[in-house]
Amino acid sequence: MAVNSFRPRKYEDHEIVDANGKVVGHVRVKPSGILWSPKNGKDWYGISLAAFASHLETHGKKQKK
Repeated sequence: MAVNSFRPRKYEDHEIVDANGKVVGHVRVKPSGILWSPKNGKDWYGISLAAFASHLETHGKKQKK
C-alpha cells in the first residue's frame, strides 16, 4: 500500500514593507539560493546560499536567537 506524504514547497515568498505598510520589495527563499525583487519589479536578483552565508559571516552583525 502506498504512503501519502506532503510535497515540500519549492520556494517561500515574503513581502518587505516599510513603516507605512507600503511594499518595498519581495524576497524569495529557495533551497538553492535567495532572490530579491524590488516593488513592481519583473526582474529577480539572486545569490547562492553559499555566497549569501559567506557575505553575512563577513559583513553581518552577530545576532542572539
